[in-house]
Amino acid sequence: MQAEPGTEPAAEAPRSRRFPPVTEGTARPEGSGRAVPGAVSAPARQWPMLSVLTATAAGLLVTALGQPRVGCLVIGVALIAAAALRRLLPSVGMLAVRSRFTDMVTYGLLGIAITLLALVMAPKPWLEIPFLETAVRFTVR
Repeated sequence: MQAEPGTEPAAEAPRSRRFPPVTEGTARPEGSGRAVPGAVSAPARQWPMLSVLTATAAGLLVTALGQPRVGCLVIGVALIAAAALRRLLPSVGMLAVRSRFTDMVTYGLLGIAITLLALVMAPKPWLEIPFLETAVRFTVR
């Protein structure tokens, strides 16, 4: 298409290096090169995430096999380990979802909550919290 006589062709806007607001095509993998640099395969670069997922799957399997307290403890410890990995390692691949602080708080609080729930689980809780029974009886009348 040619410009009309007497008008100048419109100059193209400079291309930005930023990604478009709407994804066009396939987005690049953000976490693939963060854990282990170089030409290592993707699972080897994602070892922090794979270790946490493996421990969580083991906890779910133990829970399904009839040991819910032990399974929940394994899941809680896996989440606490995820918080520690996020804090200690400079690059953790896909284990990094949000900012370092937010990831640490989220993984840590969920891990502590699941671990505490596993410890006070009935019957025969491993941890006795004196006011817990009164609080539950008060709220669930």
